[in-house]
Amino acid sequence: MPVSDDLAAAVPTGPDAAAPTVSVIMPVHNTRRYLDRSLGSVFAQTLDQRQIEVIAVDDGSTDGSAEWLFEQARSHPNLTVLRQEASGGAGRPRNAGLDLATGDYVFFLDSDDRLDTEALFWLTRTAQESGSDVVYGRIAGADGRGAPVDLRTTSAAVSVFDSPVYWSLAAYKLFRRAFLEQHRLRFVEGRLLAEDLPFGITALLRAEVVSVFAERTCYYLHGRDDNSNATRQDIDWCEYLAYIGTVLDQVAAEVPPGADRDKLMVRHFHGEILMPFGAPYLGRDGAGRRAMAAAARPLVERYLTDRVLAALPPALRLRAHCLRAGLDDELTAVVRADTGSRPGPPHLDDDGRVYAGYPYFRDPRRALPDACYDLTDRVALRQRLVHLHWVGGVLHLRGTAALSPLGGDTVEIHLRRGGTTHRVPARYEDGAWRAAVDPATAADGGPLPGGTWGFKIALTAHGTGAARPALRREAWLVPEHPEDGTGHPDFAPRIVGRGTAAPAVAALFLSRPHGHLNLDLDGTSRPLGADLRGTADCTRSGRATLTVHLTLPGCPADAELRLILRDATRTVALRTTATRDAGDHYTVRSLLRPGPPGTWRVALRVTAGPLRRELPVHPADAPPDGPIPLTLNVPDTSFRKRLARRLRG
Repeated sequence: MPVSDDLAAAVPTGPDAAAPTVSVIMPVHNTRRYLDRSLGSVFAQTLDQRQIEVIAVDDGSTDGSAEWLFEQARSHPNLTVLRQEASGGAGRPRNAGLDLATGDYVFFLDSDDRLDTEALFWLTRTAQESGSDVVYGRIAGADGRGAPVDLRTTSAAVSVFDSPVYWSLAAYKLFRRAFLEQHRLRFVEGRLLAEDLPFGITALLRAEVVSVFAERTCYYLHGRDDNSNATRQDIDWCEYLAYIGTVLDQVAAEVPPGADRDKLMVRHFHGEILMPFGAPYLGRDGAGRRAMAAAARPLVERYLTDRVLAALPPALRLRAHCLRAGLDDELTAVVRADTGSRPGPPHLDDDGRVYAGYPYFRDPRRALPDACYDLTDRVALRQRLVHLHWVGGVLHLRGTAALSPLGGDTVEIHLRRGGTTHRVPARYEDGAWRAAVDPATAADGGPLPGGTWGFKIALTAHGTGAARPALRREAWLVPEHPEDGTGHPDFAPRIVGRGTAAPAVAALFLSRPHGHLNLDLDGTSRPLGADLRGTADCTRSGRATLTVHLTLPGCPADAELRLILRDATRTVALRTTATRDAGDHYTVRSLLRPGPPGTWRVALRVTAGPLRRELPVHPADAPPDGPIPLTLNVPDTSFRKRLARRLRG
C-alpha cells in the first residue's frame, strides 16, 4: 500500500526533522553487480524516502562497489556510505551501520538480495500496530536459492517454540532499535558463515513480541551467478563446528532442558550441526572425515536427546546416530547415498511401516536400529488437481499424486458427507490420475443423494511379495488455481441427470479458508439463474413484451422454460418461446395481448422431468447481487374498452 501524499507531506525535513522510521543497513563486499538491484529496491519503496535512512558499509571491496555507492549518495540524501578495511564477514559492517543508525527500527539488507517495493511500509506498520521487537516478512528464494521457511500466516505475536520463525535466524528482518540497544545486541565479527546466529537467537529468545507479516513476499533471497554466497565458500568445518558449540551453549543458557529446548535443537541439527556432513564431508580424505566427526561428536553428546533424534528425518537421524555411536564407515555410506547418488527404494514392511532405503538396513553386522530408517510418519501425499470440467452431466477430474518417496499404485476419489463415503475409481499411471464423477452412478453404482459432498483423493502404495502390504494416504482435493473457483465456468450451477433418480442442480464451490473442492447437489448455496436478467415493456393498451437472458448449463433439450407472473394471490403462466444460443446461453420471450392488469413479479419456471425450479428475474441494469425483482405493470384497459363501445353505439 503506497503512503499517501498527505502522510509524506507531514514528514518534517531540515534540522528539526524527526528521526527516520527505519534505518536500512547494508554490508557490501565486492557485490557491485548486484547493487542496482538491492539498493534500488530501497529507493523504490512506497514508504516515503524521508522516513528511510540507508547506511551502506563497504567492507574493503575491490570491484568498484564503494565508488558506485559514493556516487549514488550524491543524488540520494538519505544514503550514508561508510568505507572500512575488509573484515572477513558481514558482522563488522553491520555493527558499524548499527552504531550510526537513528531510525525507530532497523532492517538488515544483504547487498545481493532485494526488498519488495512495499516491504518497509508493511513491516514498520506491523511493528507499530503490534508493539513488535522483531517482525518477519515473508521470504522467497530466487536464482536457485530456497527460502529457509515458508511464512504463510500473518500474526501479531508468535512463540518461537510453536511457530516456524526460529528456522530463519538470518539478519534480514525488522528490529526495534531500542530493543537492540537495550540488550546490546551486535553481530560476531570476522566470520564468513553463521556470524548472525548469536544475534538472531538472542533477539528471538528475549523479544517480548515477535510478529509475522505474510500477506505478500517482503524479502527475496538471490543466489549469486558466481556461486560466491557465503554458504558456498570453502570453510574450516572443524573450527566451524567448535564455534557452533559455543553458540548452542548460549541457547542452553537461555532455555532450560526439556521439550522447548529440544524444539530449538532440532532446528540446529538440521541447519548447523549436520549440514557439513554432505559434499564437504565427502570431499575430505579419511583423516579429514574422522576429524569432522570428532568435532561434531561433543555437540551430539550434549544436545542429541531421544526426542531430538526422533524429530529428525531418516537421512539426518542416521547421521546423528552414527556420530553418537562412532560409526564412521556407516556415516560415510549414508552421506554418499544422499550426496553421490540417491538412496535405494523405500522398504514397505508387512505391518505397513515404511523404511528409508539407506545402506545397511537390517544388516546384522551393523549397529543401526530400524528406528533410524523409519519414515512412516513422514510419507506425505503430494497431489495437485490440475483440471476439472463438466462433460454433459459428468464431472471429469485430472491431477497428479504420489506418496513421497514411495510413489503409488492405485487412486480413488472419495465423496464425503458426514459419516458417508462413496468411492469413485480413477485411472493412475506414472504419477498422473483421471477420474469421472457421474452423479447417476457415484453412490456405489447408484444415484448420488442430495447434499454437500467434499472431494478427497486416496492413494495407496503396495509392497512386494505374497503379503502385499499397503500404505494409504488421503487428502482433500484443492484446485491448482483456487482463484478460478469464482469465475470458472465449470463452477456455475447446472442441471445434472441422476439415472433412476430425479435430475438435480449441481454446483461446485471451494470451502473457506482452505479451498477444498465441494459439490452442492440440490442445495441452495448457489441456485440456478444467477445471471438471469430481463426487460419488461408494456404499452398503454396493455400489450407487454418480456425478454430474459440466462446461462443454464446442462439444461436437457426437452426441458420446459416458461415465464410466469406472480402477485400476492395469483400466478399466471405465459406462453413462452425459448432459444438456445452458444455456450449454454438462453433467450426467453413472452408476448401478452393484452396482459392481466396489475403489478407482477416476473420469474422463470424451469421444468426438467421431476425437477422444477422457479427463478426470480432481475432487471437487466440491476447490480450482480441486486435483490430487486423485475416487475411488469399492466394497466386496466376495461374502462377504455367500455367507453369505446359506448362512443361507437
